[in-house]
Amino acid sequence: MVGQCVARVEDATLLTGNGRYLDDLPQRKDTRHIAFLRADQAHAKIISIDTKDARALPGVVAVLTGDDVAALTRSMTVGVKADVEAWPMARDRVRYVGEPVAMVVAVDRYVAEDAVDLIRVEYETMPAVVDPMAALAPGAEVLHPSLGGNLISERSFRYGDPELAFSEATHRVSISVVYPRNSCTPMECYGVVAEYLPSEDMFDIAANFQGPFSIHTVIARSLGVPGNRLRLRTPPDSGGSFGVKQGVFPYVILAGVAAKVAGCPVKWIEDRLEHLSASVSATNRVTTLSAAVDGTGRIQALDWDQVEDCGAHLRAPEPATLYRMHGNMTGAYAIRNVSIRNRVVLTNKTPTGLNRGFGGPQVYFALERLVHKIALELGIDRLELIRRNLVPTGDFPYRTATGALLDSGDYSKALDTAAHAGKLDKLLAVRDAARAEGRLYGIGYCVAVEPSVSNMGYITTVLTSDQRAKAGPKNGAQAVGTITVDPMGTVTVKTASVPQGQGHRTVLAQVVGDILGLPMGDIRAIVDVDTSRDPWSIAAGNYSSRFAAAVAGAVSLAAQQLRGKLAEMAAQQLGCGPEAITFAGGKVFDRANPAAGIPFGRLAGTSHWAPGTLPEGIGQAISETVFWSPPELTAPNEKDEVNSSLCHGFIFDFCGVEIDRLTGQVRIDRYVSMHDCGRILHPGMVDGQVRGAFLQAVGAALYEEFVYAEDGSFESGTLADYLIPTVMETPDIQILHFETPSPFTPLGAKGVAEGNCMSTPVCIANAVADALSCENITLPITPSKVLAMIGGEERPPSKPIAKPVKAKAKPGERALTGEGEADVSSPREAVWHMLLEAETLAAIIPGAHGVQKLSPDHFTATVTLGVGPVKDKYEADVRLSDIDHLNSVTLTGAVTGRLGAGGGSGVIRLSDLPGGGTRLHYSYVATVGGKVASVGGRLLDGAARVIIGQFFQSLARHAGGGTGRPSFLKRIFLLFRGR
Repeated sequence: MVGQCVARVEDATLLTGNGRYLDDLPQRKDTRHIAFLRADQAHAKIISIDTKDARALPGVVAVLTGDDVAALTRSMTVGVKADVEAWPMARDRVRYVGEPVAMVVAVDRYVAEDAVDLIRVEYETMPAVVDPMAALAPGAEVLHPSLGGNLISERSFRYGDPELAFSEATHRVSISVVYPRNSCTPMECYGVVAEYLPSEDMFDIAANFQGPFSIHTVIARSLGVPGNRLRLRTPPDSGGSFGVKQGVFPYVILAGVAAKVAGCPVKWIEDRLEHLSASVSATNRVTTLSAAVDGTGRIQALDWDQVEDCGAHLRAPEPATLYRMHGNMTGAYAIRNVSIRNRVVLTNKTPTGLNRGFGGPQVYFALERLVHKIALELGIDRLELIRRNLVPTGDFPYRTATGALLDSGDYSKALDTAAHAGKLDKLLAVRDAARAEGRLYGIGYCVAVEPSVSNMGYITTVLTSDQRAKAGPKNGAQAVGTITVDPMGTVTVKTASVPQGQGHRTVLAQVVGDILGLPMGDIRAIVDVDTSRDPWSIAAGNYSSRFAAAVAGAVSLAAQQLRGKLAEMAAQQLGCGPEAITFAGGKVFDRANPAAGIPFGRLAGTSHWAPGTLPEGIGQAISETVFWSPPELTAPNEKDEVNSSLCHGFIFDFCGVEIDRLTGQVRIDRYVSMHDCGRILHPGMVDGQVRGAFLQAVGAALYEEFVYAEDGSFESGTLADYLIPTVMETPDIQILHFETPSPFTPLGAKGVAEGNCMSTPVCIANAVADALSCENITLPITPSKVLAMIGGEERPPSKPIAKPVKAKAKPGERALTGEGEADVSSPREAVWHMLLEAETLAAIIPGAHGVQKLSPDHFTATVTLGVGPVKDKYEADVRLSDIDHLNSVTLTGAVTGRLGAGGGSGVIRLSDLPGGGTRLHYSYVATVGGKVASVGGRLLDGAARVIIGQFFQSLARHAGGGTGRPSFLKRIFLLFRGR
């Protein structure tokens, strides 16, 4: 069955809606619910937190602040040795928009959210720093005073003799790139259910957590209990993760504290707004990379300078993203001289964590863009330059300059096979024909080594060799698998790996079925994890593409051990040697006499029903557990060389893109992806993993970016602002395979699930660079960026135009400006009186609960306003000023509410139209702060444009005697008061 596209075991459950996700798990009747108050400012001192009204709200069980949490926990583990603390909730200051400031436990989520809105926080706003290079500059605002600066880690490395290589090089080629911050967006967000058992001083916590279980230790230490007093469980199903659910662990700690204080189980299900603004994201990185190149195009040395932005806190396992690729800094190329400078910087953005391909996209974007540039500068065909630098076929296993041991491969043959099968020659002809017609068409290439099964010791490369010696060695990638046979002969498989859609149950049934000769229906894999029940290790979990190579491999070894015992039992009964025993078709038989077989169930039941009849030395043949750790994964040595991953797949991608000159839209015309992932266990699911990674990579290349304003305001807080591709934006791809089984894994398999996240963004970028003949490509490659590259700087207008008024926003606020005009048929005097009528003002205030006229030009009201999903009551104050009779009036407003505050003004000017009627010209300036501002930019700006247009269209109809609806008129005040 291994190597075949058998039907997936998981699908019947998932496709009928019977999946069991965290929110589906049974819960006690007394379970209470959590909601968080989150910072609406990127950097501010917390002066005071008033929770009195929240605590008094009926249904509230507990309200906790950062100091309350700190009194019951310890600071979380920081990823490096540094004088800095990392708490799961803000204490003295907030350091990013979305950071938890207070936590409410209530009878349900609705009451908890209401109580959150009653909490009053007084902040002292501080300057924010969001650019990692600015964070390094002298005088930059410091996030953590105890650290003394924003540089939390710096290490330099030297392999070979890079200085000599550069001094002797014929060419020195350099490139500087900025890789943006983006994230994964699983369908299911974070979730935690926690219970504290006081009689045992124990926490029982369920979370949709994927591991690694090194974080179990971080959680237990923070909660102040031994490891055996923290039971961490996962649900059977997960709605995706792609690495990001590793970041749920601070909320596991907070939920544990909440359960302990509340004295009952608590539950928290993250919503999408929380996930975008406050979950972990991938790191953004600034890289300067130089190559020493000889006259033939051979790269002799690389010089890396990497600045990693890990956000406001360096939480374990970061800076894993920076060091995961340390052994692979030369990619697929045979380069013997390397120098590396790594700096880790803190900024006022969300803390970073694991995202699909973590580390790989950032490395290959710089390396493969550099190779593209070298080929252009030397006048060598780009594909030929790649060929000249690949690791030679006969050199595997190949030790890279930085320490990785590339297990197997034939990179040159894989490349040539892909070029032929993918019809590269025809794609080149398409490009040439398109260019002959004046169209913008480019072809991109990328080669990449895809590491899998991480050596957990790679992260210790962040320490010096002396520091590592004091701390003790850390290395390996231990995986565990258990096989159990019941008295009826059916088999149960258990691993410490939680799937997020990879098909664990199917593959494990394939592997065990082949070894024991059983149909898949006789094998059941249990894929939820319980640390108090199941064998696991600190390296366990589902991350770094370790399932097929490590986890399924450990299960295969356990199955082989069980088969060996069963073979001895069968040999005793059949009168032959164990080596002659065959397992097939649910029977066990002597291959020389297949007719005299024993049903597998009868043989397997012997250990249960008649253990006294077992051959001497077997012990039992009921259950086998194997812990497997490959010897190739050693700790970093004194030279800082580290085999950071066990397996190394190979990827060669090429694509053709066409660019629309008018819109700047990049269209992927053709994409071919060749993969060597070792032995393929299930071809259909391998292709599914490739397609999934490709879709995410298209998002990284063309759409997705976390955007922060200069003051740290988060501007990508909704899926209207953070764009992710759908099937409509993602083209089909041609997937090719080239198999060189790994000699280091039990099944010969390597990882494949992350590769296109590493290769595709730079492949598309290289194609765009080829189409536009440009050097600087910054992701995501949006139409506006493309148009700037096509047309250069925008030329000044032939006639001067009035500059729009700019709104001045304070830190944490968002500014809105706009202007326009509308023509109405009514005379100016009629329009003027309509604008100043108190009844009109009362009618057009949105969601008004009552308007009070304090004077002819001063009004107050209680209103209900909202942007998208954010809605609440506000107190509004509206004034009319600068009244120029029949000509102009200024409307000024201020609004305060539990979701934020705002203010602004709008000017309406009237003028006569030739032939009768009135022209209304309007302009507005507004600011908005709080949760509304942090929700996102595109939603807010788009709503502003629509609302202002609707108002004047309706006003025009109303003033002209039409039937304009007051609901349109109401909305103008959303802008004038800074909704």
